[in-house]
Amino acid sequence: MTTLTARIEGIAFWTRGLPSWDAAVAYARTGVRPDDAPARPSPQLLAPNERRRAPETVAVALDVALAACHAAGRDPATLPSVFASTHGELGITDYMCETLASAPRTISPIRFHNSVHNAAAGYWTIGAGAMAAATAISALHASFAQGLLEALAQLADGAPAVLLVGYDGASAGPLAGVTRSEGLLGGALVLSRDVSGGRDPMTLRATLADGTSPANDGPLARFGAGNAMATMLPLFDALAAGRTHATLDAGPGRVLELSLAHAPAHPTPSNEPLHA
Repeated sequence: MTTLTARIEGIAFWTRGLPSWDAAVAYARTGVRPDDAPARPSPQLLAPNERRRAPETVAVALDVALAACHAAGRDPATLPSVFASTHGELGITDYMCETLASAPRTISPIRFHNSVHNAAAGYWTIGAGAMAAATAISALHASFAQGLLEALAQLADGAPAVLLVGYDGASAGPLAGVTRSEGLLGGALVLSRDVSGGRDPMTLRATLADGTSPANDGPLARFGAGNAMATMLPLFDALAAGRTHATLDAGPGRVLELSLAHAPAHPTPSNEPLHA
């Protein structure tokens, strides 16, 4: 099995009740939640008017993306990015379907442009001034794992660092009976090729294998269980608890096995092409 390796430089997290990675770690370890958690993320990359109008999925994606870059000490404008979302913005999708069926001439151009799956990636590149490549990925329950594989593949291909963002919002209307998702959830990682040092470095090693992902009963997984992006939470639970292993759903009959460890002083990189 080929293994891809990266250093985790920055971590970010947002869901209602746990509006930061520090809050998520505290909850995972003590069960305590902050008293004054905001009901909606407020992405500082956007101007106030745009911040209010942006769909919740865009808001949470930009919020965690910027927080991860700050945690890593990286300039957001310099990073290629991978945005993984199971559904994109289902609230707007429901609105568009209903409007197209009942009064198609009244559809809002503003809401229409927020319906595309790469809306969050587009807002990010504009707000951050990022000229590097931005990728939007959807792979149903495997969306986060496939996004992580894409980010690791870009590192293996020579990118010094990559921003990975996973996010999803709630289902709406008839779509809620077809594809279930509740609440609002976002998480982000800044990953780099350099696993040789820095402050408190953490190395992630990923191997794609046959198998079925086990049920995850970690505190963050239970807290965000209803959201479509909850499949990323085994990794965030492991990071919060200091565990050394996590398994992600990578598609039918496939899993992404993750090993986490503090990087040695001078490791030997293992960034080879991945063979599925």
